[in-house]
Amino acid sequence: MNPTPPDWPRLSSSLYYRDGAKMIDWLCQAYGFALRLKVEGEAGRIEHSELTFGEAVVMVGDERRGTPWGVDLLSPASVGGANTQGLMFYVDDVDAHCARARAAGARIVAEPAVHDYGEDYWADRSYGTLDPEGHFWWFSQRLRSQA
Repeated sequence: MNPTPPDWPRLSSSLYYRDGAKMIDWLCQAYGFALRLKVEGEAGRIEHSELTFGEAVVMVGDERRGTPWGVDLLSPASVGGANTQGLMFYVDDVDAHCARARAAGARIVAEPAVHDYGEDYWADRSYGTLDPEGHFWWFSQRLRSQA
């Protein structure tokens, strides 16, 4: 497999929001992302953006209906809260990260707890959260690696 382009992980994800600009600011404040690129269109519409978290890249844009691919790219807020994906990130201190997210208004749907898959596997301390438009996020801290 060829190397990825510089500064790009093997996998990145795209999220769509009703108000991409507002959510970019919120994601940086609440979850600790850093803005790497923001491409604005007419009236400040977010056509493309890149947020980084360590080596991860999450692209954020405004909703798009009637795409050339025949797929509407929508926020959970526009489809009754439904999610078809969740994003998971490792952090250094999951309790501090949860406190930061809560202070910024994140809805914590699973309080920090240990998830231990047994001695042959791993143990993480994790929490689940919804951002203001309803995307599901999971943040974890590794406590024990696989044996």
